[in-house]
Amino acid sequence: MRTTGSFPVTIESGSEPWEQLEALITQRRGTEILSFLSSLSPGEPARAIDRLDDDERTALFILLPPDEAAELLEALPASEAADTIEDMSAAQAAAIVAEMPSNEQADLLGQLEDPDAEAILSSMGTVRATTARRLLSYEPDTAGGLMITEYLAYPETGTVGDVATDLRTHGERYADYNVQYAYVVGTGDRLVGVLRVRDLLLAPQSRPLREIMLTDPLRVPDTTAVEALKRFFDEHSLFGVPVIDAEGTLVGIVRRAAVEEALRQRATHVFLAFSGLVGEEELRSMPLATRSVRRLSWLSLNIVLNVVSASVIAIYQDTLSAVIALAVFLPIISDMSGCSGNQAVAVSIRELTLGLIRPYEFMRVVFKEGAVGILNGVVLGILLGALAFAWKHNAYLALVIGAALALNTMLSVLLGGLIPLGLKGLRLDPALASGPILTTVTDMCGFFLVLSLASAVLPRLA
Repeated sequence: MRTTGSFPVTIESGSEPWEQLEALITQRRGTEILSFLSSLSPGEPARAIDRLDDDERTALFILLPPDEAAELLEALPASEAADTIEDMSAAQAAAIVAEMPSNEQADLLGQLEDPDAEAILSSMGTVRATTARRLLSYEPDTAGGLMITEYLAYPETGTVGDVATDLRTHGERYADYNVQYAYVVGTGDRLVGVLRVRDLLLAPQSRPLREIMLTDPLRVPDTTAVEALKRFFDEHSLFGVPVIDAEGTLVGIVRRAAVEEALRQRATHVFLAFSGLVGEEELRSMPLATRSVRRLSWLSLNIVLNVVSASVIAIYQDTLSAVIALAVFLPIISDMSGCSGNQAVAVSIRELTLGLIRPYEFMRVVFKEGAVGILNGVVLGILLGALAFAWKHNAYLALVIGAALALNTMLSVLLGGLIPLGLKGLRLDPALASGPILTTVTDMCGFFLVLSLASAVLPRLA
C-alpha cells in the first residue's frame, strides 16, 4: 500500500505507471490522478493512457476537471483523442472540448464522424460552437484551418487606458493567449493596425491607439496554403501573423508553430502512406480488426500486382530455363530500377507539397527526369553488364543485362516523376498509390526487357 495525496490508495509496489493509473481510476480518485500524472516524466502520461482499455480511458477523462482533461487530451495522438471523445456522452465531451484552444477544437472535431461532431457542438455554448463551426469550414492545411481565434483586438477609437483596463479586468482569461501583439480593428472588424506590447506599456493612458499602432500590418488571407505560410515565416521572423477573410475582417492568428506542426504531420502522413499504412495513423492501442483491415487493404492489392508481374516470367519460362543465370539478375534489375523510380516519386511529391509544380506540368518532369534517367541508366547498365561479363564471360549476356537495366531505369525514373502528378490531378493520394503502381510497372518492364532481349539472342547465351 502507498499513499497518494490525503487518501490511501492500494497500488502494488514497483508496478508500471499504467497499472498505478488503473488502480486510481478503479477507486475513482480524480484528485489523486492529477497528482500522479503530474509526477510522471514528460511523455509518460501519454504512454500510460495508451495502455488503458477504452472504458478505463473514458473513465479517466470523466473523472478529471474539464480544463485538466482538455490539456491532457491535447497531448494524445489525434486518433486516440478522437476515440476517447466518441466514447463519452455529448455533454461530457462538450465540456472538455470547450476548454481547448480553438484550433485544437477544430482538429479534434474534424476527426469525428459528422453526427458525433454535431452532437458535441450542439452541447457547447453558442459562441464557442459558432467559432468551431467556422474553423471546421476551412481546409485543414490553410491559414483558416490552422489559425486560433484567441487574440486581443481593440477598436481604433480606443485609448491606451482602455486597453490597460481590459487587460486588468480579463487578465486570467488572457493568461493562455501567448500575447506579443494586440490588433486594432476598424468598422466591421477590419484589420487596420497592430500594437506592440512595449508601446502600450510606455505610452500615456490617454494616448489614442491610432497614434501608436503600426499601420498596414503584415497579414495573410484565410485561404493561404500551408506551403505559402511556410515561405512567409521563412521571410519574416514573426511569432504569428493575423488572418483576414475576403472582406479584410480579422478572423484569427496563425502561429509559426502551427505551420511547422502541420508540415510535420504531412511528412508523417507521407511516410505512413509509403509504408503501406492506410488511414491517418495507426496505434497499437487500436482495435485488432481495425488494424488488420487497414493493413490488408494494402497487402491484398500488392498480391494482385505481384501476380501480374510474375505472369511475365511465366510467359518466358522456356528462356529462363535455358539460361538459368538470368534468374540471378532479374531481382537486381527490378530492385535497382525501383529504387531509381522511388527517388523520382519522392521529388515529385515533395515539389507538389511545396507548391513548386502543378499536376499538369508533365513536360517539365519529362525533361528534368528524362535527363537523369538516361545518365543514371547508362552508368548503372554498364556497371551491372560488366559484372555479368566478369561472372560468365559472355558478352551477349552482359549486353542483355546492361541494356535491360539501362532501359528500365530510364522508364522507372520517368514514371516515378509522372505518376504522382497524374494521381494528384485525379485527386488521389500520390504518397499512397504511387508506390504499388511504380513497383508493378517497374517489375513487369524489367522482367520483360531481360527475357525478351535474352530470347532474341538465346543461341548466343548458352
